[in-house]
Amino acid sequence: MTARKQQLLKRHRRHKRIALLIALVLLAVLGIAVAWWLVPLLLVLGWIGHEAWFADHLFYAPQDDYRYAFPPGTSMLPLRLQEGHALLEGEIGAADTLILELRVSAGWLGRWVDPQVWIGDDRQDFERGVDGVRYLNLSGQGAALCAGQLRIRGRFCRLAASGTLHVMNNLDYTGRRVLIIAPHADDAELAAFGLYSRAREVAIVTLTQGEIEAQKYRALGLDSAAAARLKGRLRSWDSLAVPLWGGVPSSRCVQLGYYCLQLPAMAAEPAQAFGSRESGETDIRSVRRHNPLALPGDADGRPTWGNLVADLAALLERFRPEVVVTPHPELDPHADHVAATRALLEAVAASAWRPESLLLYANHLHDNDRWPMGPAGGGIALPPAIEPLPADGLWSPSLSAEVRLDKAMALAMQHDLQGPLPLKRRLRRLIQRVLAGRRWPATGEDEFFRKAVRRHELFWVRTL
Repeated sequence: MTARKQQLLKRHRRHKRIALLIALVLLAVLGIAVAWWLVPLLLVLGWIGHEAWFADHLFYAPQDDYRYAFPPGTSMLPLRLQEGHALLEGEIGAADTLILELRVSAGWLGRWVDPQVWIGDDRQDFERGVDGVRYLNLSGQGAALCAGQLRIRGRFCRLAASGTLHVMNNLDYTGRRVLIIAPHADDAELAAFGLYSRAREVAIVTLTQGEIEAQKYRALGLDSAAAARLKGRLRSWDSLAVPLWGGVPSSRCVQLGYYCLQLPAMAAEPAQAFGSRESGETDIRSVRRHNPLALPGDADGRPTWGNLVADLAALLERFRPEVVVTPHPELDPHADHVAATRALLEAVAASAWRPESLLLYANHLHDNDRWPMGPAGGGIALPPAIEPLPADGLWSPSLSAEVRLDKAMALAMQHDLQGPLPLKRRLRRLIQRVLAGRRWPATGEDEFFRKAVRRHELFWVRTL
């Protein structure tokens, strides 16, 4: 987690504590002045209201405008909404990615139920109380748009009468040689299962074992170190085996075996070895025996930044990717994700092979833990961008219903996404289902089954 995300969380929790203290003082005064039994009743009602409407981690005001810049030369076309129909002024040609910049304003119900924008048969949700510029994803709807048959309408919100359509036309990256950088097992599936299941030639490299937070394995009679080692072995196996479900053989999957949440420390001291925080292991070769090729880090097995960069440079030269898929260093705040892309860029500088471009993904966000908002199967609107981002292009391929189901099943195979929810989260979901109208998919209980299994995948395109 980056320093900015930590600061946002601290501020959020501080504000909650202050609000709770004020509420407790008011309840105590009410109990003394009116009736004692009102205090427990109001406490219960207050907790239910909090879980229904105030439990989201939203670290910006819903009235803030999103701020996106696109590369020079990006086509921008005026678009009007007339009686619910989208009327475009101009031609989009063979564009594959269509992003509509439009002001969205919540109605009074949209402060209690998630505002929805329906784009044909697609649904994209936004923050309750939204009143600002947002970016809708119209990718895959170009034919209906050009024919004047695309309906765009708001539910629990009002849409501005006009907006700007940003039109982008990309290479077909499924026909290129692709290398996917996954900091942990499941990152490749969350971000790019649709891409890699259709790619002509793809390789997947997972950087860490993902061995930490292994408490549930202690129920098997293991101590904390043994539980972490078991979890690391299981997630390492996931990183090699699950891609086969999407057509990627294990001969094109590599597990590097570094340790979870140690990549930033490795980057700070490149020659220093950083073993696991929980398993007690210090030799990355423990999970490398199934790799299809020898790597520089195999020589001594030390978990150092120098070995990681050398491993990635060797993999670039082996697979010779034209495109590398890697975490977005400005949008995705997970510390291992930021360090993964940093290591990749250092490896590119040290390697004899240079890819043409990066496809950047965000499996986590600084500002909104629910993005993409709304139920599984809906489209992916652009995420919050309150602070300026680099002016990258976008590529947003569409996933068929069959591919979405396969993606959900790939996630269901991941050990870290299995298991029942804690009781508190179950209660929260029940309350939000009844009072806020939220729904979760039947494919799995983890939040990523809702967030990642979508009508689109979304990548920022950056040229090297």
